[in-house]
This record gives sequence, C-alpha cells and structure tokens, in this order.
Amino acid sequence: MTPPPAGCSPEELRTLFLFERLTADQLDWLCREGRVERTGPGPVYAEGEPATCFYVLLDGTIVLSRRVGADDIEVTRTAQRGVYAGAFQAYLGDRVPQTYTSSLRAATPARFFVLSAGAFARMMSEWFPMAVHLLEGLFLGARVTQEAVGRRERLLALGSLSAGLTHELNNPAAAALRATAALRERVAGMRHKLGALATGRYPQEGMEALVTLQEDAADRVAAAKSVTLGPLEAADREDALGDWLEERGVADGWQLAPAFVQAGLDSDWLGRVAATVGDDRLEGAVRWLHYTVETELLMNEIEDSTTRISVLVGAAKQYSQLDRAPHRVVDVHELLDSTLLMLAGKIPSGVAVVRDYDLGLPRIPAYPGELNQVWTNLIDNALSAMAGSGTLTVRTARDHDRVLVEFGDTGPGVPEEIRNRIFEPFFTTKPVGEGTGLGLDISWRIVVNKHHGDLRVSSEPGDTRFRVLLPLADAEPDAVAPAAP
Repeated sequence: MTPPPAGCSPEELRTLFLFERLTADQLDWLCREGRVERTGPGPVYAEGEPATCFYVLLDGTIVLSRRVGADDIEVTRTAQRGVYAGAFQAYLGDRVPQTYTSSLRAATPARFFVLSAGAFARMMSEWFPMAVHLLEGLFLGARVTQEAVGRRERLLALGSLSAGLTHELNNPAAAALRATAALRERVAGMRHKLGALATGRYPQEGMEALVTLQEDAADRVAAAKSVTLGPLEAADREDALGDWLEERGVADGWQLAPAFVQAGLDSDWLGRVAATVGDDRLEGAVRWLHYTVETELLMNEIEDSTTRISVLVGAAKQYSQLDRAPHRVVDVHELLDSTLLMLAGKIPSGVAVVRDYDLGLPRIPAYPGELNQVWTNLIDNALSAMAGSGTLTVRTARDHDRVLVEFGDTGPGVPEEIRNRIFEPFFTTKPVGEGTGLGLDISWRIVVNKHHGDLRVSSEPGDTRFRVLLPLADAEPDAVAPAAP
C-alpha cells in the first residue's frame, strides 16, 4: 500500500465531522488522493474561476464572500474545523456550471485538506451512490421546479399586464369611436347650414366676416386646449353665456354654451359676431359657429385618444423590448415610465405615484427587458403591501459609481424577523395561491448575478424601500450593443 503523503494524517481526518464515519481504508484513500496545504492570510480561490478543488478546513480562520457589483460582500467567517468549500457540486458533472460560487480567503494562517474535483466526484459516486442519486434529484428537481414556477409566474404577470393594457387601450379607443360618430353628425349639420348660407340670405361682406370669425374660433379652440377650468368656474361661465344667448333670442342657448366655454369663447367674442351679422341673423351664425367649435373639439378628442393609444403601444414595445438588442445602453427613466404605464391598470385609485427622478443620470449598459421584470416585481410587491391606499415613490439618484433606483411604499413594512429571508426562492408572506415566492428571488438574480449590482431593503412601518444599485460601467464593455434609434 502506498503510504499517504507527508502532512496528511488519517487520524486527523477522522476527527472532522465530515469524515468521522469513514473506514480506515477510505481515510487512507483520501490521504493518497488528497493533500494538506498551508496558506498564509490571503486569497485561496476567486468566485467565477473553474472549480478544481474541494477544501476542508483543518485549522485557521476563513472568510467566504460574494461579489456584488464592485464590492466583495462577506457571507461567512468561521474557524470551525471541518467546514468545507469549493467544488462540492463536482458529482453533478456538466449538468451545472463547475465554477466557484464564492470567493475563499484565509483571514489567518490556515491549513486545508484539499481534494481535486475529479477525485471528489469519484469518491461520492463510488462510496455513496444512493446519496448521490438523492442529492441529484433534490438539486436538479428543485432547479426544474423553480424554473417551471418562474415561467408560470412570468405568464401570470404577462396575463395581468395584458388585461391591464387591454383595459387602458379600451378607454381611448371607445372615446375615439364616440367622437367619430358625433363628428359625423356635426359635419352633416354643417353641410345643411352651408346649403342655407348658399341661398344668398347673407350678404357677401357678411359671409367673409363670418368665415374670418370661424377661423378665429378654430384658433381659440387650439389655444384653449392647454387651459383647464375648474368645474365651478366652468359652470358659472356656461350659465352667464346661456343667459346672454337667451336674451338675444337664441333658442336653447344653454345647450350651446358648454362648447363655447370649453373653446374659450365668452359673451364679448359672441358680441363681435352679433355686431358682424346683425341680431336678425345672430342665431343662424351662432349655430354655424357652434358646429365649427364642436367639430374642432371632437377632432381634439380623437387626436388625444389616438395619441394615448400610440403611447400605450409604445410603452408596451418599450416594456417588452421588442426588436431591440437584449443588452444595450439604456435610460432607466424610460424603462421605469414604460413599466408604470403598463401597470397603470393595477394601481388602485387610492395609491398616489410620485416620480422623484434625477434626470441628470447617465445612460447605463443593461438588459432592459429583465430590468423591466425587476421593476414590475418590486412595484407589484409595494402595491400589495399598501392594500389599496398609500404612496408609491419611485426615486433615482447617483450613488458614487452606481445608479440608484429606489421603490418606496407606505405599507406596514417587512417584519425584522423575516427581512433576511425575503430574497429566498419560494419564501412568501402572501396567502396560498396569491404568490409563488419567486418575484424577489428572480429580481435578486437579475440585479446581482446578471448586472453585477446590488438589491437591498430597509423597512419600518410606513416606510419600506427596495434599493436597486446598478453599475455605471459594464463589466464586459464589448458586449454592449448600440442603443436602438
């Protein structure tokens, strides 16, 4: 039998909880296949490197850390003999990426028992075949389950967004349809009035003046589009104008007054009409001008409705990132606005949305479609927490070499005892059937793993904030595609 390498002692390995039940032959095999390494304070291996070795601590203090953006975040610090790290998934073979999932650093001089990944995989398969099958089923089954539930959650979110978008599109579409039908009636009325005017009842100079007033009325409708009257002020003006028309013999003047008021036309302007055409022709002229005003107002309504539809379709395209590079330089505010617009149908009337944007932020390299998924998850959680009333604050700012996107809500907060678990897969505080517990886990993986950023939460009753930190510079600048025009 080949003697074990110097420094590796089967008796010492037996004192570790990981190896205490092994036979003498198995311990001898470990010492033949493995080795003992000493290291001073410093790095042992780095996250993302090929996982070539399985490490077991014999003595010393070690630190495990994860890379978050430009920072190494300490996960574990321990001096417990027998703790292990490194290629502990080697027995799964090429079914999982064989890279180190964290960085290992010796905080003090340390000794490790080191086994190559290949030897560790053979040991597990030959010595513990049933355990390996169980572990494979547990690990791969959990991953398949997580992916399936993740797909279902995305489909549910897509269905909810589609329903909201359909509702949002239906309103302006119905408004445009109503306005078009009313416009057809007004145009028919104008043709009738035009026929009456063509009979020659109006003198030539009066017709020219009336056409001039008609053009002025159309211009005033366009100018009044940006002016909004309060309901009381509008009602007062309509009453005054209706009385003015009634006093001058215009029948049902109260029906004509609202359109004139909405167009910004008052009794002084109608007085110019009376002075131009005379009192005996005033009613015909007023009704002719009323058709003009209503036509312009209806065209404004159609324009507003179709513009709203166009904006919603544009937001849907921005949200889904159709016809765009998956990784490119983006403006986070465009992504946030498109997501808020897509979720508008889900935001209760009792929830106020506050946008606190730093518009001086630079564009950043990112996967915009996946960031929209993060915004959706965080906004949906905030809305759920507020239960129909409160304030949702979306804030952006610069945080050193990163962009901060913060979502704040005024809900009851996240209890401290579960705060460190909310990013775990399948953990949820929602009732059965209302949540899968993957929204925050998916958001964490998108922000931290894919964008090398950070996702944090701070919470107290009435003030919960999820903070997304994204690097300004890309870890792989060559992968950035040009921004879509």
